Amino acid sequence: MRIRVKSHAEGHDGGTGRPDRRAGASWVRRPAARLRGWGGVSAMAAACAVTAAAVLLPLAHAAPETGHPALVREPASMAAAPAPWTLTDTCQDPEASLSPSAVDGPTIERIRKAGKLVAGVDQNSFKWGYRNPVDGRLDGFDIALVKAIAKDILGDENAVIYRAIPTSQRVPALQDGRVDVVVRTMTINCKRLEDVAFSTAYFEAGQQVLAPKGSPITGYDASLKGRRICTAAGSTAEAALKAQPYGSVPVSVPNQLDCLVRLQLGEVDGIITDNALAAGQAAQDPSVRLVGSPFTKEFYGVAMKKDASDLVRRVNKVLENYRAGGDNSPWMQAYVTHLKPVLPGVAGPPAPKYRDG
Repeated sequence: MRIRVKSHAEGHDGGTGRPDRRAGASWVRRPAARLRGWGGVSAMAAACAVTAAAVLLPLAHAAPETGHPALVREPASMAAAPAPWTLTDTCQDPEASLSPSAVDGPTIERIRKAGKLVAGVDQNSFKWGYRNPVDGRLDGFDIALVKAIAKDILGDENAVIYRAIPTSQRVPALQDGRVDVVVRTMTINCKRLEDVAFSTAYFEAGQQVLAPKGSPITGYDASLKGRRICTAAGSTAEAALKAQPYGSVPVSVPNQLDCLVRLQLGEVDGIITDNALAAGQAAQDPSVRLVGSPFTKEFYGVAMKKDASDLVRRVNKVLENYRAGGDNSPWMQAYVTHLKPVLPGVAGPPAPKYRDG
């Protein structure tokens, strides 16, 4: 079986449905025997279909004014990720954000004039931001939040241009003006607050180790010694592993899903990532499991440009409404729909923190 892996330099198909092979496509022969946990020819075929839907198809969305699919491009340039940060935050209450407001400002006016909210998202994280194999549309907990923001600002939850960005490009995409918001399981921390602004927290997660069942790896501890451990470039997991590698051999990749592919190919021995993301990956591949305990407490926020204070306040207003209603809140409905099957036991969203200014 041969699976086509698309490089970051590769061009898109221009809407034709045919891959552009002029820009560095590569082919990888993937031995069936090395795929873990799929069990049998029919299961492997289904796995390939899901992989193709989630990874290989160009990201598209129906433009509200035309109804025709509009290609959403990967960033044309791959700027270097910001330098890694330490896990110990030095600022006070990094999760505290600007107080909510529905007052329009220059950023909101620009988005309204454009008629679209440009959102940086993932299309490969199962249950968070991924292409649904049933209808081919983007789906997930983060996508539901993007729709709520677009609905509030533009009156139409589909007035969105989705741009798939790798983990390492979340900050540069905002700084370069390629996107208005990043809703992509992005942890709020002091280092990132030097470069971008964040909303209040909309989800709590923690870093944990994902390893094959039967692996001698027991968690984020000395059992990592000599093991190849994969993290996404620019992630808090990468920073954690650099700060305390436990004698492991770090492997860095542009996107977190690349780690799961490498684990399935036997190219790495384990993954460090947010347990919320890892739970979805374990659901995709039952041969892997979370081991040990979460060793950090992290909060996801919507990231925006540093000077877009009106948009930050507006998103915080959206989140206020999104959390309201207890078990009937839009937040809880999105959790039940997308995350509860793979990440049960979450009682509700984290409480918001605000600061003056």
